[in-house]
Parts: sequence; structure tokens; C-alpha cells
Amino acid sequence: MDIRFYKYQGTGNDFIMVDGREFSLGDDPISQIKHLCHRKFGIGADGLILLQEKAGYDFEMCYYNADGSQSMCGNGARCAVAFASFLGIITDKTHFLAIDGPHQASISGEWVALEMGDVQKIQPLGEEFFVDTGSPHHIVFVEELQQHDVLGNGKKIRHDVQRYPQGTNVNFVQALAKNHIQVRTFERGVEDETLSCGTGVTACALVYGAQQQQNSIKITTLGGNLEVRFTEDNKGGFKNIVLAGPAKQVFSGNISLTAKVKDLENLEKR
Repeated sequence: MDIRFYKYQGTGNDFIMVDGREFSLGDDPISQIKHLCHRKFGIGADGLILLQEKAGYDFEMCYYNADGSQSMCGNGARCAVAFASFLGIITDKTHFLAIDGPHQASISGEWVALEMGDVQKIQPLGEEFFVDTGSPHHIVFVEELQQHDVLGNGKKIRHDVQRYPQGTNVNFVQALAKNHIQVRTFERGVEDETLSCGTGVTACALVYGAQQQQNSIKITTLGGNLEVRFTEDNKGGFKNIVLAGPAKQVFSGNISLTAKVKDLENLEKR
């Protein structure tokens, strides 16, 4: 069976979008997702997003990482808002549901501002940090980010089962100015460095903003620029968190759900 898909990217974080209001991935969704997201055998993407109907909301965003696992994805959510606007589900504002709960967002052209969930605390880990922004993030500050071994060091921390039995995303951060940081991310579920990570830059912005007493942080990623603003409460928590940046449709097409899935399964067994 052929399906219609749309490819979106938000600062280089790329996603396959499918209008799931009258569509199902079938009895074996994980294999289909792996196939579709595979950069050799499928369309290629960091994740896949189904937009589905949900009572009380404009839509529900069902997000899957490239390996079929599920989590919250900030850039994916911003792209989902742009896709919902393209489909005519919403206009300039929306109230939708994701795996971590309800979200509000607004869209103007290609610029999408997403309200993230509240964060209760930042957990210090010596000179490093852990923050859950809907997905888990380990944060490391470095001085030479461009030369840093993000892939090697990211893998080590991501697979540290003593600290993170379920794994974690890993963010490496360099301060550029009092309200500006650069971030590179090793992303769980993609198992590689991605050009950007929305929940990751949000976590980094909260840590750096709290340190610098700034409530608006600019973030440079390999894929482009984002902004995070927030309000810090008197208990070390954060609310009114907004992640803002571009979300763009790249191309669209049709693809078979079943073609080459067996080829991918055989490759993974080698």
C-alpha cells in the first residue's frame, strides 16, 4: 500500500510527516518506521510523526524516533504545527497533545513558537547536569565545541546503564555570550549526532539561563538558530517555557509501506 508523506525540517532536525487521521501503520509499526526513516532503504529522517484526531484538541502528535521508540521531540512538535497548518487543521494558533501532555503553539510563516511543559528542577551532576524537558538530557559544558568528540563521548554517556538504565540524550554546550550558547547533541533513538534537538537546546538554555540570570537564550546549532525563553520560579523550577524557530516543508511524495522492509531486516542481522 502506498502512502502520501511530507518531509519537514526544523534547523536540520528532519521528520517524515503523515496525515494519520484516516491511516494506520498496521500491525508492525516499528519495522515500518525503521524502514521509512532509514537513509538508504527509505525516505530518511530523524523521526516520523503521525497527526491524528484527538477529542478536545486540534490534533495529537504521535512521534517516533528513527528506531521506532517514542519520546517528546521539540523540533518535531514545531514541524507538526507547521504540517497541521499546511493541512488546514489550524490557522495561527493551536492546542494539541503530545506524549508528554498538552501543548500550545503559534505559527507565523515558517516561524513556530512552541510552549514546552514545565520543568521541576535541574539536577547537578558535579560539573555536569541532567534535565528532563519531556525527554531526558545530560548536559556537558565544553570550551572547544567544534573540536569536541560528540559522537564518541555522547555514546559513552548515552549507554551508561548505571546512571541511565533507559539511556539519555547528551548535549555538549559552549557559551558564546551572556545570552547565547552553541549546542551539539548526541540523540537517543537516532543513535547519532543530529543537526539540532529541540528538547535538548531547551534543557541547555534553562541551565545556562539560570547560571547567567537570563530568561531568554539564543541557541546556535549545526542546523540553524533557535530561541528559548522561560520564567524561573523561586523553587528552582521553570514554567512558561517557549521554544521558537523555523519549520519548513522540504518535499513530498508517495512510498510503499511494505517494499524493502525485509531488505532492512536482513541488513540488521548481518
